[in-house]
Amino acid sequence: MEPAIAFRDVSYGIRGKEVLRHFDLEVAAGETLVLLGRSGSGKTTALKMVNALLTPISGDVYVEGKPTREWDPILLRRRIGYVIQEAGLFPHYTVARNVAVVPQLLGWERDRIDARVDDLLSRVGLPPEEFRSRYPRELSGGQRQRVGVARALAAEPSLLLMDEPFGALDPVTRRDLQLEFLALRSTWTKTSLFVTHDVREALALATRIALLHGGRLEIVATPREFLAEKSGEARIFLAALEDLPEA
Repeated sequence: MEPAIAFRDVSYGIRGKEVLRHFDLEVAAGETLVLLGRSGSGKTTALKMVNALLTPISGDVYVEGKPTREWDPILLRRRIGYVIQEAGLFPHYTVARNVAVVPQLLGWERDRIDARVDDLLSRVGLPPEEFRSRYPRELSGGQRQRVGVARALAAEPSLLLMDEPFGALDPVTRRDLQLEFLALRSTWTKTSLFVTHDVREALALATRIALLHGGRLEIVATPREFLAEKSGEARIFLAALEDLPEA
């Protein structure tokens, strides 16, 4: 079966510094693959290549079996849901209009858009009668991030990219949104590529974890396999679980 995303011998650099080196990875349709790594390990660079925000120096990234170089980048991005830290909402748009951006660009009918907005706001825990007419400045950080997730899902994409979407939130809100993500995932068949530097988050959300270090792929493992991993970089991340102070 054709992978939803495939990196084939991908390298990328900037200002003479190599960020990714001979990167090979496949993401199966319907899975949540987490890119885990330290800052500067190349995980966000890899993510941005999927929706053609960055182009490899060598090698190719394939989406649905087609190299991103051959996609119209605008059409490609409209097919992909994209969630970033701090949500990236349009401040002068209401919540409803923020969620509706891509369906409007795709020419959906108004009734279909309204129904989709209300459905998604309900799913992410924001009752539409209370939140659809609010502006981002009237929301908490966690609420803005929920709107960002709803907006990414609005046009029913088969592929979802999430770049540390919960990283700026307090621990309680972050956990709430992680649980919300797991609940949403149980109702869909989407492929998700999720970037984080938090090993707990990776273990909680991933079907598989791809660990990057210094621009290279160290291992790809299920959460259970990762917990038993003996490689140096994996053990460094797992040590963070062991270093928690006792209550």
